[in-house]
Amino acid sequence: MFSIFKKKTPKAIPGGLSGLRADMHCHLVPGIDDGAPNLETSLTLIRGMMDLGYKKIISTPHVMGELYPNARETILTGAETVRRTLVEEGIEVDFSAAAEYMLDDHFSNLLEKEIPLLPVKDNMVLVEFSFASPPLDFKEKIFAMQISGYRPIIAHPERYSYLHYNRKVYDELKQTGCLFQVNLLSLVGYYGKPAAEVAQYLLKKDYVDLLGSDLHHEKHLGHLHSPELAEQVARIIGTRSLLNPSL
Repeated sequence: MFSIFKKKTPKAIPGGLSGLRADMHCHLVPGIDDGAPNLETSLTLIRGMMDLGYKKIISTPHVMGELYPNARETILTGAETVRRTLVEEGIEVDFSAAAEYMLDDHFSNLLEKEIPLLPVKDNMVLVEFSFASPPLDFKEKIFAMQISGYRPIIAHPERYSYLHYNRKVYDELKQTGCLFQVNLLSLVGYYGKPAAEVAQYLLKKDYVDLLGSDLHHEKHLGHLHSPELAEQVARIIGTRSLLNPSL
C-alpha cells in the first residue's frame, strides 16, 4: 500500500542509440573470447542492440597473445555462422566482424609476417593497451601499423588508469593520427568515476571519433538501455561529427 511512495525506475528509451546507427566494438562472435559464449547468446545480444536502434554491428573479438590467439579465418568463420543464422531467423541487421588487437608481441609478429589485419572499415584497425601497464614500445607498434598502411583506433582510452595522470599521451596519440573510441558505458560511470571524468575530458578536447558498446554480456546490454545514456549520446551527436554513422 506504500507503493505510491516508491521511486519509479526510469523506462528505457526504445531506439535510444539509433543516432549512432553502427556499433564497431563488441564481442558477439560466439565462443572465441570473453564475449558471447554461444550462438544463442549472440542472437539475444544482437536483438538487444537492434532494440537500441543499431542497424549495423561490427563484432571485434579479442586477438591477444596466447589467451585469445584468434586467427583471421577463425573470426570470419564465426561471423559467417552468426550471419547465416540471422538470415534463417529473419533478423534483419548488418552484421560483420573485425578484431580488437592487443598491442603485444603476437601483434608485432602479425605485422612482421604481413598477415592481413581485420579492419573496422577501410584501413581503420581497433587496438587496445593492457589495463595493467602500457606497452613500453607502444609508439613503435603504432608506427609499425601506420607503415603497414593501417590507421589505429585506440579502444577505450579513458579506461587506462595509468594515463589519467599523464594526459599528454592522449595529445601525442592524436598528433600521430590515431582515432579514439570511447566506451558508451564510460559516459554513465559504469567503469568508475575516473573513467567517466576522462571520457568527458576527451569529449571536451574533441578527441572522440567513435563510440562503442564494448558489449560482452547481458549486464552490459541492460546498462546500455539507460535513458541517461541515450540523452548524453543525443547531445554528443548534436555537437560533433562521429564516424559511427559512416561505417
